[in-house]
Amino acid sequence: MAAWRALMQEAWERSVVFTQFLCFLHVFSNHVCQVHQCLGPSMLPTFNVAGDILLLEHLSVKFEKVRSGDVVMARSPVNPRVMVCKRVLGLEGDRVVVLPTNSKGHIRHVVVPKGHVWLQGDNIYNSTDSRHYGPVPYALIQGKVCYRIWPLEGWGPVLNREP
Repeated sequence: MAAWRALMQEAWERSVVFTQFLCFLHVFSNHVCQVHQCLGPSMLPTFNVAGDILLLEHLSVKFEKVRSGDVVMARSPVNPRVMVCKRVLGLEGDRVVVLPTNSKGHIRHVVVPKGHVWLQGDNIYNSTDSRHYGPVPYALIQGKVCYRIWPLEGWGPVLNREP
């Protein structure tokens, strides 16, 4: 009977430690940083079409330290289940020059409204971005991309590139 009680005590203690670890991972990945994948052609040549593995940090977004030129991951305003990887081209109050998405369009100027950002892919010819769906609410930004983890030949910090 004593062996059974010791076994149950050991199982309980290990399950508490495991639960605490899972809670720590959840809080860390939602509020500090997480690993995410960027797929598609919209960020060529910065990222590969086949998908780069990126380190995404959340603190810059929480403390409103996102700057123009930063690469961010955001929920798509068209489909909130999809995450998009884009570069910030304008913050609230900025005037953005919008290039046409096709040969028949015209160059226009847009002032980014309060509480919004202008997101655009580096591959302007093959990117669905703010030129299609307009300014994006700041609250949809999930984090700022700070490192590329994979592929190894591209490993390193993702630098801010002024538009």
